[in-house]
Amino acid sequence: MYEYIKGELVSLEPTQAVIDCGGVGYLLEITLNTYEALRRAESRETKLYAHLVVREDAHQLFGFAEMAEREMFRILIDVNGVGNQTARMMLSSLTVDELRNAIAAQDVKKVQRVKGIGAKTAQRIVLELADKVGAVGAGAKPAGSADTQARDEAMTALTMLGFAKPAVEKLLMNGDWTGMTVEDIIKEGLRKL
Repeated sequence: MYEYIKGELVSLEPTQAVIDCGGVGYLLEITLNTYEALRRAESRETKLYAHLVVREDAHQLFGFAEMAEREMFRILIDVNGVGNQTARMMLSSLTVDELRNAIAAQDVKKVQRVKGIGAKTAQRIVLELADKVGAVGAGAKPAGSADTQARDEAMTALTMLGFAKPAVEKLLMNGDWTGMTVEDIIKEGLRKL
């Protein structure tokens, strides 16, 4: 719903930032990495990439200094047993690159060092996200490449069309979609699902 919030930073704490945007103060939950980026910024004018979480009892906005951090947050909360606060804690303890490298290297111990992450959750994160974050150094393209982005957009489109997410993930994670457009991947997915 919200892509980003841009305005004047009026309050900054290690876990929260308030941005005044057109006379409305938006409270955003932030990671320590985003806090450091905002603290070092020379201008009070700022832009945070947003993620809105709607629950029965609350609406929460999470803010990220970089789009890559928001994307990693979204990938993490898709893992069973990893909620918003756990994902935020992980991105406060590790940078996006450190987390991506730990997952790609299947370094369960490094993931488990994050406060609140047990052995089973760390294993689940490594297993479920290995394909999504991209292998580092193994000749694979890093997450965020054009091919990965096309595949992710196709996954979103196919699930919005009513196909079961596990079936779509299995199809898209096991195929070679290199060089294909989003439209081509969707057409192939419709044919195979």
